[in-house]
Amino acid sequence: MVGIAFIEKMLTLDEAKRYRLVTCGEESHLAYNRVALTDYFQHRSVEKLYLNQVEWYAQQDPERFLFYTGEQATSLDTVAHSVTTSKGRKISYDYCVLATGSESTLPPFISPVGAERPLGIFVYRNISDLDNILSYSEQEHVKGGRAVVVGGGLIGLEAAKAVFDLETISEVVIINRQLFPLSRQLDDEGGEIVLRRIEAMGVRVLTRTSVKDIITSDGVLTGLSLSDDRYLKAEMVIYAIGITPRDDLARRAGLKCVEKGGIVINEQLQTSAQDVYAIGECASWKGNTYGLIAPGVEMADILSFNFTQVETGLGGFKPRVMNMPDLSTKLKLMGVDVASFGDYFADKRVSTSKVAVAEPLTRDKGEKATDTKPTVWQLSPSETDHSNRAKEGEVAINIVTTETKRGNRQAALDGPTECLTYRDPFSYVYKKYIFTADGKYLLGGMMVGDTSDYVKLVSLVKKKKELEEPPSKFIVGSGSKGPDDGADLDDDTQICSCHNVTKGAISESVKAGVTTMADLKAKTKIGAGCGGCVPLATNIFKAEMKKTGQAVSNHLCPHFGMTRQELFSVVKIRKLKTFPEIMEAAGVKKDSLGCEICKPVIGSILSSLYNELVIAPVHHANQDTNDKYLANIQRNGTFSVVPRVAGGEITPDKLIVLGQVANKYKLYTKITGGQRIDLFGAHKQDLPDIWEELVAAGFESGHAYGKALRTVKSCVGTTWCRYGIGDSVGMAIHLEERYKGIRSPHKFKGGVSGCVRECAEAQSKDFGLIATDKGWNIFLAGNGGSNPRHGTLFARDVPPSMVVHILDRFLMYYIQTADKLMRTARWVEQFDGGIERLKKILLNDELGICADLEREMGELIGTYADEWKAVVDDPARRRQFRQFVNTDEHRSQTEIITERGQERPADWPKQLPPAKLCESNIGTPKSQWEWRKLATIHDLMPTDDATTSAAVKYGDSQLAIFHIPRRGYFATQQMCPHKRAFVLDHGIVGDDMDGNLYVSCPLHKRNFRLTDGKCLNDEDFSIIPFDVKQEGDNLLVLLPDSDNLDAIIGTSKWMVKQASAELASRGGGEGIEIAGVGIGLAESGSACSGGRSACSGGNASLDW
Repeated sequence: MVGIAFIEKMLTLDEAKRYRLVTCGEESHLAYNRVALTDYFQHRSVEKLYLNQVEWYAQQDPERFLFYTGEQATSLDTVAHSVTTSKGRKISYDYCVLATGSESTLPPFISPVGAERPLGIFVYRNISDLDNILSYSEQEHVKGGRAVVVGGGLIGLEAAKAVFDLETISEVVIINRQLFPLSRQLDDEGGEIVLRRIEAMGVRVLTRTSVKDIITSDGVLTGLSLSDDRYLKAEMVIYAIGITPRDDLARRAGLKCVEKGGIVINEQLQTSAQDVYAIGECASWKGNTYGLIAPGVEMADILSFNFTQVETGLGGFKPRVMNMPDLSTKLKLMGVDVASFGDYFADKRVSTSKVAVAEPLTRDKGEKATDTKPTVWQLSPSETDHSNRAKEGEVAINIVTTETKRGNRQAALDGPTECLTYRDPFSYVYKKYIFTADGKYLLGGMMVGDTSDYVKLVSLVKKKKELEEPPSKFIVGSGSKGPDDGADLDDDTQICSCHNVTKGAISESVKAGVTTMADLKAKTKIGAGCGGCVPLATNIFKAEMKKTGQAVSNHLCPHFGMTRQELFSVVKIRKLKTFPEIMEAAGVKKDSLGCEICKPVIGSILSSLYNELVIAPVHHANQDTNDKYLANIQRNGTFSVVPRVAGGEITPDKLIVLGQVANKYKLYTKITGGQRIDLFGAHKQDLPDIWEELVAAGFESGHAYGKALRTVKSCVGTTWCRYGIGDSVGMAIHLEERYKGIRSPHKFKGGVSGCVRECAEAQSKDFGLIATDKGWNIFLAGNGGSNPRHGTLFARDVPPSMVVHILDRFLMYYIQTADKLMRTARWVEQFDGGIERLKKILLNDELGICADLEREMGELIGTYADEWKAVVDDPARRRQFRQFVNTDEHRSQTEIITERGQERPADWPKQLPPAKLCESNIGTPKSQWEWRKLATIHDLMPTDDATTSAAVKYGDSQLAIFHIPRRGYFATQQMCPHKRAFVLDHGIVGDDMDGNLYVSCPLHKRNFRLTDGKCLNDEDFSIIPFDVKQEGDNLLVLLPDSDNLDAIIGTSKWMVKQASAELASRGGGEGIEIAGVGIGLAESGSACSGGRSACSGGNASLDW
């Protein structure tokens, strides 16, 4: 089993095809599962035990793998580097791996194999042994007789169960030298439960005795003489008293071996001969041999890793070494589930112990216990274990005192222990879990009857992490916790601190008829601030909807009656490539424009499938502001510049370029948590020039603006760190270069730590790698933010060459199935079946889609092109970044102040008063306005497939002009009154189901109707619309003279300044006073009143 495990791993990991594997096996069968030997008694088919079917061998490339069955290696020449087989075949090697296993141990009074041996004596080791047992049991003198199994360990109980099920055997007796069976896995209490279960089956167990000799007649076994001088009649005996490493080939070759058996190996599994290695039961490491399959497979892991992964195209990796193996086991023996894990005899390290029924200390008892030393009940070592046993059904605490150092985790792990024990003999259940004395760490334990928590507990022991629950929960259990729906919150609990929305307000809104989150946000403004309350608010909303018997729609938006996942499938299967095509094929209304929800989602879907440039005219209108201008818009209308610094590695020359660019354009600089440098305050019109300099210096877009890969953070790993195990920098750079530019439902980040010290904080990332001495541990679905989630360990000890395969599957499956704007953390939490189901799909390929996911990711990354280079090299695209299309004049939009030696925008007021701007506020009647040429149709670059927009300057006022296919031209003021930001030309233009056209402010999604300026989702605000007409190639806007307009919407009047922000924050004014006109909530008129739309509602979670 260990040998084939090594071969499989080599074939998988050796992607460079550097090795050719040749193997010989003395058995005539292909590699089979020895652990399942007992099943052979039921089906009698060795093929059902094969670890790989015959077809697998036939599919292997003979240039990579050759195998010979029924052919034993008989000699090893370590000088000539060759092996000779029993058929005279001579095989030369560069490296030789011995996986010769072990053989069953027999007492000295029984002849070895090959010598004359009485009939009726067997061992339980391989298919041949089982065939011999089956054949012998059919003989007439055996039928109806007694079979004796010598040995009460794992193999002994397996053998006993096998012969117990034979119809020809009427009685089975187990002879066990110890008081109870499984003494190497269980304590006496656990062993007694197993003993009771075995005896209840009708199997007799003789304890504290052994076989002294065999009794024969005419060369046939007739009975056994026991050490207590009893005679036991027997027709058959099976010995299962241990194993002896098969090291005869190694001994003949002169390799160093242990006297009692075993080929000596070092920590890298090398024998005393150069280029010769040993793995599995034949190997002796630090004087120990291991008869369990897990340590052998671990050795196969280590050796295959070192052969293939120490030097790869992804950078070097420290060779793996042998560590103390995990001897945890979980088996079904004699019909009983039995498991032991961790240091399951940790409480036996010392001689002072006692068990007592758990009882909380009173204050007096507590003080007395504190003052008395030692702080435990004590028994002398001579007392028997029976006196320590808890009564049936009781939970007991076993406290053990040991010498220890104090003050850190290791001290706790090495110090005193306490045990929680559960014993239910009626159900044959026994559990004992061993904890540190402070109850913070689980050290090990054992289980009989109920092993359902085995996997979870083994993981806790291996991680050595502090427990998050009290130890009692592991015995008595704890209720499962579902999604937080606020059920335990009072109605007056504040859910949204930005707008002081309570749980009760959500409930009342649902009762009043609100049926969508969009309506709830429009009604209560919940989530219209920072957005941190949205997850909890959504869960509360769903819970309240459920109470009223209503279903919560998960449709993308009113324009599409399906989820994002369903829409993704439609687009993919039908090969749709533009927004109009998708609306025509899947939209509710075929001629709709879409909205600020569906447009970015469809833009993301198209990018995830085809990855065409988002700045292409057909896609540009689908993008939110950040993707539209390939930069994150900041609160003053400027943008940030974030070049990619893959893995955080950057040269001094590139650092100098960043400094020079920042100085030239007066940019605020900051090093981010993602290990790159952000440059803030770039004016839109300067972005192409800035990026021209950066591209020339070798920089690429960092995609900080997109729902895409941001960064893959790394520590220095083996590059510099003395603790480094893996090349974290090399791996991080490789992953960042691979996934750069890939659009997804939400942004995602990675992290790579070169050792378990975790300096890169990989467990807080959407995907994270942590190097161990065995490979990379892969963590998935972690994230920070308002609702942080620790990454889940998804795959352990993954070889470097396999990392990309798993991440490709995970990311592509996330892209295809997650909801809109859903981080990987929320996706995993809401995924049907959770992370365990994902493991089956992405690791075990349960759906048969892994190859497709990897292929699709490979195709997607092959479409990458640097978006900023495409802009820099195209004069037409550079024109899209002008601040105003009718003048080269630049206009600051927020007062700039200096702080800590850098320029930044003045603070926003903590709370701005309402502002409802209307046509009636302008002093000049509309009848006196004039048509004024402000742009040409070429300035807006109109298309038949998408909306376009541009800003123009008129006096001190700024206007936004929009072109909507088949609808014409529209114009409004450029300023959004919500935050006094001059950004409306950047916003997405959409419509609701009633056909109302609106522009959505890119900062906080206030939606203003283009025809009358009404804010459709916040009645506190409105803007002024203007008429537009086309004359030839010119666009004319109907306007008053500039002085009258400047008095109402002039940039100087509305610019955020530090002094006015401080005044507003102190509560100065109920509204906005401009040129003697009061504009506040009391103002109303035909241009300032109207209804609202259900299409969107100030969704703060849409903010980019």
